[in-house]
Amino acid sequence: MIKYAIALLFSVSMLTAQDNTSTQPEVRVGDVFEIGKPESHKYKHIDFPRENFIIKRGGIANYRQAHGEKVVVTSVKEKKDGTTQIKIKRNDGGRFFGSHTVVTADYKDAINSGELQVL
Repeated sequence: MIKYAIALLFSVSMLTAQDNTSTQPEVRVGDVFEIGKPESHKYKHIDFPRENFIIKRGGIANYRQAHGEKVVVTSVKEKKDGTTQIKIKRNDGGRFFGSHTVVTADYKDAINSGELQVL
């Protein structure tokens, strides 16, 4: 009888543990986000190119210009370590800093830090 009670307790605890797991909404190609303000002076989870690469390609390296830009997800990739890497481009079709069309971002960390905001 005690075996049945332990088995029942175990199965109920497993069911409640599955219900408590929270997942973030899944990101899809075509989703629109807005670039938020970074915690420091540089973006940590959106992989903007370094200043010297922007300048070499003829752009202006001003990270404050990116704040408030609406971006569209162009591809979603699930990495082996479980993170979701997305590629984003500007919604208006322009280039970031006048030099780069597409940049990558770590979806979960960028959303949690406020660098990407859901519209």
